[in-house]
Amino acid sequence: MENNSGISLSHTLWSPHDTVGDVAESLGINLPEEAAKNLAMDVEYRIHEILETAIKFMRHSKRKTLTTEDISHALKVFNIEPLYGYDNSQPLNFKETMVGASGQTLYYIDDNEIEFEKLINQELPKVPRQATFTAHWLAIEGVQPMIPQNPLPSEIKNLPPVLRGATTSILGNDILSYANGDGAKDAEAANGSTKAQKTEKNTEIKPLVKHVLSKELKLYFDKVSEVLVSSDPEKQELKDAALTSLKSDPGLHQLVPYFIQFVAEQITNQLRNIDILFTMLEVISALAENSTIFLEPYVHALMPCILTLLLAKKISSAPKEQTEEEEKAALKNQLAVREFAAILLEHIVKVYGSSYSTLRPRVTRTLLRALLDPSKPTGTQYGALLGLKNMGSEVIKFVLVGNLKVWYNSVVVDSTKPEYEKEVLTTSAIDALRTLKVSEDSMEEEVGDGAKEKLSERLGEALAEQVLKQEDSSEIIQGLFFGEAENKQ
Repeated sequence: MENNSGISLSHTLWSPHDTVGDVAESLGINLPEEAAKNLAMDVEYRIHEILETAIKFMRHSKRKTLTTEDISHALKVFNIEPLYGYDNSQPLNFKETMVGASGQTLYYIDDNEIEFEKLINQELPKVPRQATFTAHWLAIEGVQPMIPQNPLPSEIKNLPPVLRGATTSILGNDILSYANGDGAKDAEAANGSTKAQKTEKNTEIKPLVKHVLSKELKLYFDKVSEVLVSSDPEKQELKDAALTSLKSDPGLHQLVPYFIQFVAEQITNQLRNIDILFTMLEVISALAENSTIFLEPYVHALMPCILTLLLAKKISSAPKEQTEEEEKAALKNQLAVREFAAILLEHIVKVYGSSYSTLRPRVTRTLLRALLDPSKPTGTQYGALLGLKNMGSEVIKFVLVGNLKVWYNSVVVDSTKPEYEKEVLTTSAIDALRTLKVSEDSMEEEVGDGAKEKLSERLGEALAEQVLKQEDSSEIIQGLFFGEAENKQ
C-alpha cells in the first residue's frame, strides 16, 4: 500500500492536491487529502460520462464537431439542469485584447448589452398550445367518410385529374404529360371537357382511379409471381417461402387484387398444367388463411377461379393415345385438383356466406346444373358431387338426394364410361350420402325390408344396390331417412 501511495489517481485538471483542495479552502472547509482524492475521481468519472453521452448525440446528428447543444442534451439525459447562456445557433463573434505588460493577446466573446427597460416593456410571446393528435378514417373499404377532416366531394371534383390520382384525363391524355410541364394545360382541358362529355341523361364520365403501389410492394409482387410459376426444381424452397409469406405476412392487403388477377390469368392460360393449378390453389388458400387480409370484397373474383378448377371439362394435358394405367393416373391427378378446389369452396362459403346471402344458393345451383348434364365428363361430375357434399347436410338431403336417381341412371348406368370412372362416381355419391349418418344413440339395429324398398324408390335400384354393399349401409340408410316415418314394417 505504501509503495502504491505515490501513484497519481487522476490525470485530469481535477488534481486532488490543487483544484479540489483550493475549492474546499475557499468555502472554509478543512478537507482531508484522501477525501479530496476520492472526490476528484468521482468528478472525473461524471465528466467522462457526460462527454460520452454528448458524443453520442453528436454522432447521431451526423456531425464531427461537439457543440454546447450536445452537452445540454447529455445533462438532460442525466436529469441535470442544463447550462444557460450558451447558444450556438448564431455564429460566435470573437474579439481580441491585450493583457499584461508583455502584451499577450486574449480572445473573448463580446456579449451584447441589453437594456432592462426595453426588455421589460417588450410584449410577451403567445403561450404555445399543447401538442395533441387525433385519428380519423381516410377511407373505409375504399369509401371516404363524410367527416370534417376529409375534403368534400365538391372540392375533390374541382381538382385536376392528376391530383385526384387519375391514370388518364377525360380526353385520354396520359398523366405523364404533367411531368413534362403540361399539367396546367391538361387540367384546363379536362375541366373544359367535363361538360362536353355529359350525355342526354346528365351522366358524367369519371376518369379511372390510379392505384398507387410502393416500389417495395411492386418488387415483392414481381418476385413472388416469378417464383410461383417457375418450373425449376431448385426454386421449390423459394416457392414454399413465398407461400408462407402470403399466409402470414402483414401489409399485403394492397396486393390482394393483383394476386387474384394473377391467379385468374394463370388458371385461364395454364389450364393444362397441373402443377401451376395446384400452386394457384395454394395461393388462394394462403390469402384466405392470412388474418391480416380483408378478403370479403374480393369473393366475387375468387369464386370463378375456384369453380373453374372444380367444374372444368379438362384440366390436364394428355396425349390422345394412352394406356388404361396412364388414363387412371391422369384422372387421379385432376381429381386431386378438384378435391383441393372443393375444400377451398367450402371454406369460402362457410366464412363469407353470411355476408353474401345469395352466395350459397348460386353456388348450389351452378353445381347442380353441372351434375345433371350428361354431356359433362367424369371430372366435372366428380367436382360437382364434391362441391355439393361440402355445402352441408341440408343441401345433400334436400337437393342432391332428390336428383341422384335420375343422375345415376343417366350418367353411370346408361353411359359408355370406363368402369373405373363409373366406380369413382359411385364412390363419390356414396361418400356424400355417408355424411348424413346420425349418432349411434338414434340408430336402429337393423334395416328392414321396408327401408330397403324405400331406398330403392328414393335412389333407384342400381344405386341402392351399391349402398347396401357398404359395411355401414345401415348407418347410411338411417341417416338418409332420419326424422321421417318408421323404416321397419
